[in-house]
Amino acid sequence: MGFEEKKGEKSVNDESGDEKENHGNIKRVDSESSLYETGDEGEDAECNKIELGPQFTLKEQFEKDKDDESLRKWKEQLLGNVDINNVGESLEPEVKILSLSIVSPGRSDIVLPIPENGKPEGRWFTLKEGCHYSLKFSFQVSHNIVAGLKYTNNVWKTGVKVDNTKEMLGTFSPQPEPYTYEMPEDTTPSGYFARGSYSAKTKFVDDDNKCYLEISYSFDIRKDWATAE
Repeated sequence: MGFEEKKGEKSVNDESGDEKENHGNIKRVDSESSLYETGDEGEDAECNKIELGPQFTLKEQFEKDKDDESLRKWKEQLLGNVDINNVGESLEPEVKILSLSIVSPGRSDIVLPIPENGKPEGRWFTLKEGCHYSLKFSFQVSHNIVAGLKYTNNVWKTGVKVDNTKEMLGTFSPQPEPYTYEMPEDTTPSGYFARGSYSAKTKFVDDDNKCYLEISYSFDIRKDWATAE
């Protein structure tokens, strides 16, 4: 989600989850924002054009170039306390989004249930016009390193695309503890034309264009918070 008008693109590259903050907590980074499916299709087409090198298991990656001391130290820093012998021989990383919530100053967090089919029934949440908010989520990485994990969100109102948010989260090694990430604070629009119902689609994808979670949902912007929330 993101309603602030921002131009240009900003991303965080070559930064692992361990480097951002210890114990699985990640500091916020700059986002690129500008809120139905033409934008996604163009973005996916670009991703499909990227030619990536061969995949290796985590153990193979650790053993590769082991005589290069600088590379060995970088891999040790990236992997942290990962037990190479216990991660298996899977080529594919696995990322599970554990929780999603909306954080707004002075209010309890709005915890968003994550449906298995990726389509919440009815309105997923309500935001107050002109409020400050941010999206917070936790996720777990297993089996292998996930490279270039990215969050995208597209929003439409009456069929017109009104916002597009992309956030490069980084590269993360598998670990038992979940990572936690909080998006930069944003502000909902206000006024008569801003209020109403919106539809949106959120994705979590990596550099291989593998999608770990896709949610199509609807939400409202009203004069005040919904009493039930």
